[in-house]
Amino acid sequence: MKYVENILGTIGNTPLVKMNVLTKELPCLVLAKYETFNPGNSVKDRMALQMINDAEADGRLKPGGTIIEGTSGNTGMGLALAAIVKGYKCIFVLADKQSKEKMDILRAVGAEVVVCPTSVEPEDPSSYYSVSKRLAEETPNSWYVNQYDNPSNCKAHFLSTGPEIWDQTDGKITHFVVGVGTGGTISGVGSYLKMKNPNIKIWGIDTYGSVFKKYHETGIFDENEIYPYVTEGIGEDILPMNVNFGVIDGFTKVTDKDAAVYTQRLAKEEGMFLGNSAGAAVKGLLQLKSHFKDDDVVVVLFHDHGTRYVGKMFNDDWMREMKYLK
Repeated sequence: MKYVENILGTIGNTPLVKMNVLTKELPCLVLAKYETFNPGNSVKDRMALQMINDAEADGRLKPGGTIIEGTSGNTGMGLALAAIVKGYKCIFVLADKQSKEKMDILRAVGAEVVVCPTSVEPEDPSSYYSVSKRLAEETPNSWYVNQYDNPSNCKAHFLSTGPEIWDQTDGKITHFVVGVGTGGTISGVGSYLKMKNPNIKIWGIDTYGSVFKKYHETGIFDENEIYPYVTEGIGEDILPMNVNFGVIDGFTKVTDKDAAVYTQRLAKEEGMFLGNSAGAAVKGLLQLKSHFKDDDVVVVLFHDHGTRYVGKMFNDDWMREMKYLK
């Protein structure tokens, strides 16, 4: 009989899926690393389990403890699944721009959800960074995950996602493209792939309102780059320690509108019901067309599932209200 001991045993080993319609103008083979096959429907399941395992191993997370984290939703889901199996409580802090579906899903798996305003500085006491830290200080027997600076985030992708992509492409991958938020995925996968072949190009998808692209190109953290944006799960107004700019070859920025429109197009034209960052990744991929040749093998990673965005990008009334649809 073939089975796993619990739901955590189904994390990883996600498929590569060839893209056929939206990428037909590109000369290369485009393969999607389809992370929604993880049990929490996102790539974040990988690093959530790794962070918990490492925290248990060195004593930061103790039996019966409470896991506290600021999340855009997906890391929270991964942490919650592991917490259920391992016997922990969870408190998650979300910014109010995150979809209602994400908040409801976290509550459905037993987490306490605290919602904070989006349009405040990271240092503001009401920001989701500040509230997460305060709750960790006030809650007995708690562990503040801090996915942005936690090295286990990057480690998870170096140990699992990167090797999977290398093996699945038989080492023929030439480019890796992915949205950048905490930086764990691009840095972990990028480090592994460049270790195997230094000529592989690593491209990050950024959003307008985020500091990554300019910082990578100039070394300047420009606060004038920072303003509220709609796209979920990518971009930052801080520089997480998990973003290893040294393994990233470049960034391209995608507008909120393009990210939303291409999220819809992925579902309707490729049959890929995916999250907001997937739309941004596809548009970014098209913007990078001049970097690809006929025999290239490009892998684009899709983070999460469309069920998280039914009230937003998959709601035409919302899309019209945002002036994303005519």
